[in-house]
Amino acid sequence: MLLCLTANHRNASFDLLEKLSFGAPDAVAGLVEKTDAVQGAVVLATCNRFEAYLEVTDGTAARAAEAVVDVMSAASDVPSSELRSAVTILTSDEVVTHLFAVTSGLESVVVGEDEIAGQVGRALQRARADGTTSGGLEQLFQRATQTSRGVKTRTSVGGAGRSLVRLALELAGSRVSDWSLTRVLIVGTGQYAATTVAAVRDRGATMISVFSPSGRGDAFGAKYGVTVERELPGAMLGADVVITCTSATVIGTSAIIGDQRRLVIDLGMPRNVDPAIVSLPGIQLLDLETISLHASLDDVNATADARELVSDAAARYSAERSIEPAIVALRTHIFSLLDVEIERARKRGATPETEAALRHLASVLVHTPSVLAREAALDGDGQRFVDGLAAVFGIHSELASEEPRSNSASA
Repeated sequence: MLLCLTANHRNASFDLLEKLSFGAPDAVAGLVEKTDAVQGAVVLATCNRFEAYLEVTDGTAARAAEAVVDVMSAASDVPSSELRSAVTILTSDEVVTHLFAVTSGLESVVVGEDEIAGQVGRALQRARADGTTSGGLEQLFQRATQTSRGVKTRTSVGGAGRSLVRLALELAGSRVSDWSLTRVLIVGTGQYAATTVAAVRDRGATMISVFSPSGRGDAFGAKYGVTVERELPGAMLGADVVITCTSATVIGTSAIIGDQRRLVIDLGMPRNVDPAIVSLPGIQLLDLETISLHASLDDVNATADARELVSDAAARYSAERSIEPAIVALRTHIFSLLDVEIERARKRGATPETEAALRHLASVLVHTPSVLAREAALDGDGQRFVDGLAAVFGIHSELASEEPRSNSASA
């Protein structure tokens, strides 16, 4: 069954999310090796959410959830009681609907943001590389990506290049009179940094430089046509706006040279900038917590349409999952009979073309019942298909069952 533990900007402080972003991702993924109840894990960690998606053995949801809380608590140095009260636990169909909504940008600080679908995809890729994904999670995340594309093509949500970066630049607009005359320093060279380059250029900035704490500045500079800085204090001295989006804390009060007016925008998680820099003369700071407070209300109609699409997609996916054991049972029955008949045909001198024709016929025979089974499950009538298999073929199967839903970490 599916399980999700989520701490995000709606139910957790940015301080807690920052702590979770340090060691918890690797620790949670390790549960696959250490806990028999956990069959697979995909961890999504962004600037405004930390979520662990798990496939667990039936009947072990409570035990698996407790294990995840304990591991996250130890890895992030957060008391387990504090984490337990902050985390929301989702199970079964709730997990499907939530991930589909998250991937479509409906649960973001900026509704419809562009970056989240890519972050979800990279979370799955990392789980594959770490060997922690599972068949159920693969299907879930791939369908979430498909749903996200549908939301973007069939609704106006996400159609205007929405992102946290662009919201930050909108807020910075009251402090920047002319972006074409503004010297912008970007700290970081990841995907978010690339998005930032595009966003500041859209506002008219031409004097853009980059500093890479990881040493990847040259490759990034060549790819995006920006100047590469070799040391941070000097680079900041020559900048009017500094935007940080890296995985390391890089800017403290000692990094600030001079007292000219500078705006620092911290988009990093964990925090890239020491909040104490606001005590220095001329420094203004916009961090994620401040930016999120200014997120504008989303377009009600567009979001309602998107949520309806997500709900329908989640319902169809859950229906397919529930009826899948019956469909597998039917396919197994038909193709087992087929194998017996092909063996008999071979003994009578059947050609490969004959075997191929028989296999094609079996596939055709299975196709329509499979489609009708999924439609019946979507209508809440999947049991009728299961009963029909037993009555017509003597195939005994069951609808996939899920444990009762739970919305709190104490469950």
